[in-house]
Amino acid sequence: MIGIGLSAACGFRVFVPLLGISIAALSGNMILAEGFEWMGSWPAFIAFTTATIMEICAYYIPWVDHLMDTITTPAAIVAGTIMTASIVKDVSPFLKWSLAIIAGGGTAGIIQVGSVLLRGTSSTITGGLGNFAVSTLELIGSIILTVLAITIPLLAIIFVVFIVYKIFSSTIRKKASSQKAGQG
Repeated sequence: MIGIGLSAACGFRVFVPLLGISIAALSGNMILAEGFEWMGSWPAFIAFTTATIMEICAYYIPWVDHLMDTITTPAAIVAGTIMTASIVKDVSPFLKWSLAIIAGGGTAGIIQVGSVLLRGTSSTITGGLGNFAVSTLELIGSIILTVLAITIPLLAIIFVVFIVYKIFSSTIRKKASSQKAGQG
């Protein structure tokens, strides 16, 4: 549950959950899986902090946010995979990486696609001026999911299921609406 919650947070912002897991590991509140201990090091903390600040700032620059979506979509999937793999312990490598790719990368990808669609809708309606609000919501979502995944994993999973439901129901509604418009 922790890995999937952190992976979902990667769908909103790639580096916020990486920074969160680094802080949790440095403070002794999380033990990372073998091979991922480096994420709880001071150099990793400094790198994740710098990357987080740069990512947050870039999303507040109009039209650069769209470029960031292009870059961060595959990066979110990779980061989501790493988040889940860094938490899963005491299982075979095959199971660990299968779970990490499917559950972690898949969850991050679904959330990222949902935020890209939301940003695209915002850009269409507001000419990009409303993307500030979208960026703020994504940042808040990433922070909340990161904190919940580390402290209350079950609540994080409930939040993830709710978000995924909203993404799918919105997509289905838009598709049905466009099909009706095409028929009329």
